[in-house]
Order: sequence, then C-alpha cells, then structure tokens
Amino acid sequence: MFDQNFMSLPGITPQEYSYLQSATQGLNEQQLRTFLMIYSGKRKNPSDMLLFCIIGLFLVPGLQRFIIGQIGMGILYLLTGGLCLIGSIIDIVNHKTLAFEHNQRMVFESMQMVRMSNF
Repeated sequence: MFDQNFMSLPGITPQEYSYLQSATQGLNEQQLRTFLMIYSGKRKNPSDMLLFCIIGLFLVPGLQRFIIGQIGMGILYLLTGGLCLIGSIIDIVNHKTLAFEHNQRMVFESMQMVRMSNF
C-alpha cells in the first residue's frame, strides 16, 4: 500500500523512491499519510526543475536556485548572469540532482513535522 502512495508522486525517480522507502520505514499508516501530505506540497518534480532551469537560462538567471531555497546562490546567479551562463547550463544538465537534493531536505523537514505532531 505504501508503494502506491509513493508512486503517485509526479516524476518520482527510482533514487527518490528508495530514499523515501528507507526514510519512512517504521511509520504507521496515519503518520505516512501525514508525511505524504506535507512532503508532496514541498517536493519539486525533476521535470519542473528542468523548466525552471531553462527559464533561468533565458529570462531570470538564478530562478531555479530561488525556487529550491538557495537564495544566496540565486542572487549570485542574478548578479552575474547565471555565472556568465555557465552555471545555468550546468544546472540544466544537473536538474535531476538539484531536484533530488532539494527533495532530500524536504523529506527531513517533513519527517520532523510528523514526529512533532505525535507529541
């Protein structure tokens, strides 16, 4: 049953799927529902991240960094034109990694919220 919940997340990768399985091990059904509700609102889909990276390359340098909460890097990209476009191109190539790293942080935050709600 838990597998169906994870697979309903749009654009989930096998790496993220296995990370979610290990992170949510030991949660009961209610805790898992709460976790998924919180996490699904915070996670970034890798295909959406690719779109943000392309927009960051052509329109607003650093948009992808602002979206994932890296405000300092976003300002740096904005002021330097995406680090002279090289940083933006690298982000396009690594868009899945950017999304996965952000999603890992969101798993941690969501788990903390679930654990705090039990008290």
